[in-house]
Amino acid sequence: MTSREKILAAVKQNQPEPMELPDIAFLKGDPEGVIEKYSTTLTNVGGKVYRVAGYEEIAKIVKEIYKPEDRILTLVPELAGITNEAFQPSLTAHHWENVELAVIRGHFGVAENGAVWVTEELMGHRALPFITQYLAIVIKAEDIVPTMHEAYIRTADKTSYGYGVFIAGPSKTADIEQSLVIGAHGPRGMTVFILD
Repeated sequence: MTSREKILAAVKQNQPEPMELPDIAFLKGDPEGVIEKYSTTLTNVGGKVYRVAGYEEIAKIVKEIYKPEDRILTLVPELAGITNEAFQPSLTAHHWENVELAVIRGHFGVAENGAVWVTEELMGHRALPFITQYLAIVIKAEDIVPTMHEAYIRTADKTSYGYGVFIAGPSKTADIEQSLVIGAHGPRGMTVFILD
């Protein structure tokens, strides 16, 4: 008998008793206060959250923060009035390098880590959420889940996307001399608008 066979025989002989898998309910978080938890978590990682009643309120906030000459792109049709440039999907990522603000939709948010799940059809171009100076994502209040376990279940339900990503807060790194740098390899700021 070879050493490999001895090891495998020992492992086989010392298997634990089989157990039933746990009920998946224990993986679900408490839906109570999920919006407040989401807001707190995203704020703690450097993002901003606005709870809004409609798209008019989002447009008002954007116009208060950004100047008319700033390059703003939106892929949210209800917010077409905040931009003076239509998004053109045929252009390369280099065309979007000086975008001050990009506004896109997200599928859902995750209270546990402040992330938003976004797939490529909502981004316009895969590079846009990462090349823009500031990113704003619009999600519905009822589309916030408590935990990543539930988030992964939701992403598995939608199998028709080619690319998807969880985005949580602005880009940051502390690799350079142990100093926190915001916007090193992505947006300098992230705002989430939660639609009631």
